[in-house]
Amino acid sequence: MNVTVEVAGEDTHELTVADDATYADLLAPLELSPHAVSVLVDDKTVPTNQPVEADHVRVVRLIKGG
Repeated sequence: MNVTVEVAGEDTHELTVADDATYADLLAPLELSPHAVSVLVDDKTVPTNQPVEADHVRVVRLIKGG
């Protein structure tokens, strides 16, 4: 399965993943932690352990302040 992964404010990546891949599997090649980002499909957050069902996702880095 081919998936376009847009990292908000950064780059867009074209990835090929297995049919049973999860959204977390999309983050690994980009060296992003599922704990440091939100994955959105159609502007709605999806769990990273959910199987990939979309061909375009947007990843937003979470900002931690203090």
